Amino acid sequence: MKKRNAAVQTSIRMARRIWSNLSPQALIRLREIASQHDFSVGAGDLIYLDNGWYVTHTGLLGLARRHRCAGIHVRPVSNFCDLSSQHWAFEATVYKSSRCRGFVGYGDADPSNVSFLVHGAEMRVAETRAVNRALRKAYGIGICSVEEIGSSNRQADSSRESKRAPQPANGNGYGGRTVRDRLCQLIRQHQLDATLVKSYATDFCGVKTLREATREQVENFVAHLADWAEKDRNALLCQLNSYLSAKEGAA
Repeated sequence: MKKRNAAVQTSIRMARRIWSNLSPQALIRLREIASQHDFSVGAGDLIYLDNGWYVTHTGLLGLARRHRCAGIHVRPVSNFCDLSSQHWAFEATVYKSSRCRGFVGYGDADPSNVSFLVHGAEMRVAETRAVNRALRKAYGIGICSVEEIGSSNRQADSSRESKRAPQPANGNGYGGRTVRDRLCQLIRQHQLDATLVKSYATDFCGVKTLREATREQVENFVAHLADWAEKDRNALLCQLNSYLSAKEGAA
């Protein structure tokens, strides 16, 4: 018991270093999850995203190993697989013991419901989703795994925004959909104010409006933002907060 409590405290301390803006409720939830399932933040078992905790594929496999899982069988569901459209579907069965009848989970993936970061690896994503869902069912894990999260809604929103927004004559489209998606991901991951980030991007690129920026300028800004957020998020927040007066004036 003492060893488990020490491990939970270590996870909480590490979580505070990684995600500096965790609420008391988030820390309470982390303590509950880590204590119940022996998940470790340091081992990469959990991740905090969009104000919620998610278990990772690594975390679920570690849980199965600790519970001496007897085996996992995975097979493609051929009727729902289409190589031409990169749509894949898999069925996974988790056997907790040699006498277990198995817990079944299904997963599918195609370019419309996965992050652009894993385009080209849809088959592996579908397989991972199936395994994760079967593992969560077998061991009673109520929190979703990160790999199960689709991006269809976010991509649909992005598509709607691109249709509404006027496009520049040079066709840059704010640096292209891929760059814009990466920027949106950074904003969500590090919980940044999108309006302040836009103001900073405009200033960084030296343009009056972001539509005037070239693709290269936007790509440089996204790389700069990602690097700064990873190394010193607090300093980045101070920089962004310097644009608050402009935001309030616009309001």
